[in-house]
Amino acid sequence: MGMAMAERLQACGQQVYLCDVDPARQALGRSLGMQVETAPAALALQCSRILIVVLDALQVRDVLYGGSLASPASPLPDRLLAALKHDHRIMFCSTVSPQEASFACEQVTQAGALALDTPISGGPARARRGEISMMIAGPLATSSSFAEVLDLLSTKKFYISERYGDGSRAKLVNNLLAAINLVGAAEAMALGERIGLDPNMLLHLISESSGASWMLSHRMPRALGQEAGITAQTHVLSKDVILANAMAGELGLDLPLGALAAAHMQATCDAGWREADDSAVFLWYQKRFINPLPHIPT
Repeated sequence: MGMAMAERLQACGQQVYLCDVDPARQALGRSLGMQVETAPAALALQCSRILIVVLDALQVRDVLYGGSLASPASPLPDRLLAALKHDHRIMFCSTVSPQEASFACEQVTQAGALALDTPISGGPARARRGEISMMIAGPLATSSSFAEVLDLLSTKKFYISERYGDGSRAKLVNNLLAAINLVGAAEAMALGERIGLDPNMLLHLISESSGASWMLSHRMPRALGQEAGITAQTHVLSKDVILANAMAGELGLDLPLGALAAAHMQATCDAGWREADDSAVFLWYQKRFINPLPHIPT
C-alpha cells in the first residue's frame, strides 16, 4: 500500500521521494515524477517527513539500522538511523507487534527525531483516494506536525493515545475481528453453496440480513468473481491475526475464535493462496467441502 500512498501524495502536489527495493515500483515512481533514492539514509538527506510502509518487523528493523547485520547503536551507514537529524519526523505505518512498534519509535526518538506509531488499513484503492484508516499513537505535538500529510492520506484518523504501541494494539484488535468475520463469512457462504444454494443470491440475502458484516460485503464479491483485484493478500491478514493471538497470549489469555481464524487463514496460505486476495479463504472452504481435509486444531 505504500506505493499507493506515495501516488496519492504526488497527485496532491507533494514532492515525493521514494525508496523501494522493487525495481517495478522504482520505475513507476520515476514515471510519476517522484525522486527515487537507493537507500533509507539517502532518502533522509532529501526530506524531513518519512513514512515507513513495509510488511513486518524484520523489514522495519532493516530500514532503521540493517536488521541482523547491524544494531541500533551501530547502524549500517545507508540505513535510516545513520542519517536522522532533529528535524526528521518518522511515521511507522506497518502492522507489527506493540513491542516492535514501541521499539521502532524509541530508536527514532533516542536519535533526537520525532516518531509516530501509525498503522494503516484500507488497501491500495482507498489509499489512492486518500481514504485509508489510520490508528495514531504518540505525542500530540508530533501528530500535529504531520497534520497536512495525515489529512491528505486519511479520512478516518483515530488518535488512540500518546503511548507508543497503542496504534498497533488497536490495529490488531480490529484485524482480529476482521479475520474472524472473514472466516465466518467464507464458511457460511461455502456451506450455502455446498447444499445447493445460489451463492450470489445468498450473498445478497446475508448482506441485507442479520448475518451481515463489513468483511462479508467487501470480500465475498471478489470470492464469487463479481469483482477483481486484491485488497489485502492472504498472508498479510494471516500475519496480523497471529500477532493478535500472540498479544493475548502475553497476558495469559487465549482466543478460541482468534486461534481458529489464524489456523484457517494460514491453511489458505499453505494451500496456494498466500499472495491472493484474502477472500481466497472462501476458495479454501470450497476445496475442503468437496474433498474433506483433516481437522484443523485450535
